[in-house]
This record gives sequence, C-alpha cells and structure tokens, in this order.
Amino acid sequence: EVQLVESGGGLVQAGGSLRLSCTVSGFSFDDYAIGWFRQAPGKEREGVSCIGSRGASTHVADSVKGRFTISSDNAKNTVYLQMNSLKPEDTAVYYCAAERTYSSLCSTNSYGMNYWGKGTLVTVSS
Repeated sequence: EVQLVESGGGLVQAGGSLRLSCTVSGFSFDDYAIGWFRQAPGKEREGVSCIGSRGASTHVADSVKGRFTISSDNAKNTVYLQMNSLKPEDTAVYYCAAERTYSSLCSTNSYGMNYWGKGTLVTVSS
C-alpha cells in the first residue's frame, strides 16, 4: 500500500521555523520525485518545492525562495521541508505528493502527482 505521511506542522510565531517531514512507503523512493504543496483557506493549491528522485534536483517556488529548503534522506524514505522566517501568509495545510519520474527532474505541478498525503497544518501567528 502506498502511503505518504506528513508530520511536523503546528503553530509558530512569525519569524519562527518549522521542519516538515514526508515519510513514504509502498513504492521505490528512487523512482519518484516528491513535491510539497500548500493550500490556504479559500485559495488554490500552490506548489512550494520539489526534489527529484535520489535528490538529483530541487526546485523552490519564488514565493518561498531563500526561506524554505527541501532535502531528502533516502535511507529513511523521508523528504524534509525546512521552513525559516515564517510569515502569516505561509499559513496553510501542507501536503506532500509523489510523481513517477524517468528523469532527475521534479515538478510542482499538482496535476502530475500520482500519490498524495493527507496534509499537515501550519499556522503562523503575527
């Protein structure tokens, strides 16, 4: 059974940091790119960051560039999203998703994702 489980969300003050984790099971970590997405109330889902299979490439959206960093630990089948200098506008449910890939590239286009986690809530207070 394919599973993606997010953790690490919570309540933090503006300027603070959180590290989200996405632990995957049920498929080979080497064959999938992993993306982080977020959806704030009343807004469309937004691609935040992604990492290619085997961590070969990464991408970070302009809206979080310089503040968020994505990384992976293949031995733990886990992808991390380190979020620093958090702002109230970062408040959202954060999801990780997996996309079958045949290259080292990754994408933050949600339509290409094959599997999704259930999300973890991040709330940034002002």
